[in-house]
Amino acid sequence: MENTKAQNRLAGRSPLDVTIIWLLIGTALLITWLSFTYRTTWSAHWPDYSHMVTSLPEPSAWLRWIIGDISEVAFYKHEFASIGLLAGAYLAYWANRTGKAWQGFAISYGSGLWPWLVTSSLLGLLLSNLLWGWTVTATSWQPTFAAFVSLPAAMVLIFGGGWKVAINGAIMGAVFVTPLCLLIVNYVCNPLGLPVVIGNVMGMAVASVGAFLLCRYVPGLVKSDWSAEPATAAPSPVVAKTPDYGVVWTLRRVLADFSEAPFFGNEWASLGLIAGALLAFTLNPTSPVYGTGLLPQLLAAQALTSLIGVLIWRRHWMVLGWYPTYVPLVSVVPAAVLTHGGSLEVMVMGALLGALIAPPLACAISKRLPSYMHGFIGNVLSMAISTLLIIPFIGMLIAQ
Repeated sequence: MENTKAQNRLAGRSPLDVTIIWLLIGTALLITWLSFTYRTTWSAHWPDYSHMVTSLPEPSAWLRWIIGDISEVAFYKHEFASIGLLAGAYLAYWANRTGKAWQGFAISYGSGLWPWLVTSSLLGLLLSNLLWGWTVTATSWQPTFAAFVSLPAAMVLIFGGGWKVAINGAIMGAVFVTPLCLLIVNYVCNPLGLPVVIGNVMGMAVASVGAFLLCRYVPGLVKSDWSAEPATAAPSPVVAKTPDYGVVWTLRRVLADFSEAPFFGNEWASLGLIAGALLAFTLNPTSPVYGTGLLPQLLAAQALTSLIGVLIWRRHWMVLGWYPTYVPLVSVVPAAVLTHGGSLEVMVMGALLGALIAPPLACAISKRLPSYMHGFIGNVLSMAISTLLIIPFIGMLIAQ
């Protein structure tokens, strides 16, 4: 009888929902398998970052790398943070779909496209690792994560759901975005000693511009019938009622900024991400954040830059309904902490300068993009420019 009830509940869901449910079940089983694989160290620690990269190309190490790519955009790079992000996002989607009062900010801007968005992003991630995983070694980090937080999701938000958009977005993410990021990181950033985040986001921006132009002139890639303009431009966030923009809203917005880069923008997704990262740090401080042990400092600086940004640009939030205060959280601040260390002065300077410069620059660039391109291109260009300007400046200040 209970099995029949469970089958009926699944039957009432869309095929995509069922796919996502089985994905979450599969990741839980994967963690169980990894626990047994590392049973000799589990009682004391989860294996650290160096253990993962030096164990490549063992299957368990590759699985950790690929799943860790999901939380790479926040610089946590850990399977627990990634699974927490996906689990929290699914909870937020379910709460949004069923109209729960505690859903927080409507996930994926209230578009209802989160299932297609995450499906396309995950497919792009898998394809990127299949095509370019050979570039990863124990001593050379590579941006195999780039497709997960860029073009595939943006294409879904621009052109809508459906397998054609999801699959073609994933393919273009793996074929265009990831290799361009690899080229810029390895042949520009590394030789010049620049933070690799500059190469990551520049690759996302340039490749996405090319992909959207391709879709405009080859419309069959994304839809069967093409109008002069897309039916839906980048969706604006949907809220159930006008927020009061007070203290509670401000704290919720800061929390939601942590999951804004993968186009989730929801408190539950962020809580899952942060909880997973903290669990990883508790088990082994050298497991997340590339084994640096800097997770507490990074989290604090990220929260600070978002808080400063939300407070300074509060009027823009009120007028526009959305503002890119998350931009320095995933670019300037992590680059500052990883480049110059986790001292208080580095954290404060990175957070303050990032919050002052990056959001308005992102908004200014995005406003000038054509309507058939998603505004995230302006955000990632702002990340590149802001990081390029601010990180050397902080270095000069702390050297005095």
